[in-house]
Amino acid sequence: IANSKGGAAMNVRSPADRIFDIANYAVLTLFSLACLFPFFYVAAFSVTPYSEYLANPLKLIPSRLEFGAYQQIFDMPVIWSGYRNTILITVIGVAINITLLLMSAYPLSKTDLKGRNVILMLITFTMFFNGGLIPNFYLVKSLHLYNTLWSMILPGALTAYNLILMKNFVGAIPRDLEESAFMDGANELKVLWRIIIPLSKPAIATFVIFHAVTQWNTFFSAILYTSKRDLWPLMLILRDLVVEDGGIARDVMDSAANVSTFTVKMAVIIAATLPIIVVYPFLQRFFMKGLLVGSIKG
Repeated sequence: IANSKGGAAMNVRSPADRIFDIANYAVLTLFSLACLFPFFYVAAFSVTPYSEYLANPLKLIPSRLEFGAYQQIFDMPVIWSGYRNTILITVIGVAINITLLLMSAYPLSKTDLKGRNVILMLITFTMFFNGGLIPNFYLVKSLHLYNTLWSMILPGALTAYNLILMKNFVGAIPRDLEESAFMDGANELKVLWRIIIPLSKPAIATFVIFHAVTQWNTFFSAILYTSKRDLWPLMLILRDLVVEDGGIARDVMDSAANVSTFTVKMAVIIAATLPIIVVYPFLQRFFMKGLLVGSIKG
């Protein structure tokens, strides 16, 4: 509604609009609390005496803090080996993934590339059909990757979905910039390094988040391709302790003096998930921009 006084324009919101906004905020707040409650629940009972948990399983504010569970898990060599393996898998996996994405998406974004449509069709085909679990296992075995960290890095190094999104993002960059660089004597590699990569930072940050979270949470590939505990990533150790009550859980029960297995499980969950949660806010501002531009423009 325009306000003629002073020539200024004002938006006058009706009572129905305000009620709608209040309802939206209320629903979103409740949804956020529902998402955060499990994390706060686990964090609270990782430092709560087990006797207090037994007395009131919903008490989120302990009367006193006990960090014996964290001391217990960080005294376990298998936790440190899990951290080492997970960090290596994540860092190397992300580096390989981003390199392959850029090296593949840049040429595929060129409409004059010979055989481009056939290549894109074959890439898209892999999104719907694959060899299956057993052929993948035999492939890893035949490449001598079994019982190595590479078995958890290379099979998922490049996915068709992410490649198509990156191709769309790179394809939205104005071609005038490339043509100007070519006129100045730049080659394809220099254009990729000096123009495409700097302008693709939002998309790169988005795929760093995607792949880092995937690699940090990996455990199924470790079940398939490793039989040595010293190669286990952190999430497989967490699964063995929390879900399966396997050998690691028995080790905790044998070594824990005044700390319950339940409290140790809560502490391991926090120790396994906190690092990736801490890193996420630094890349979050690029996340939506890179994802939306890569999805919409092409």
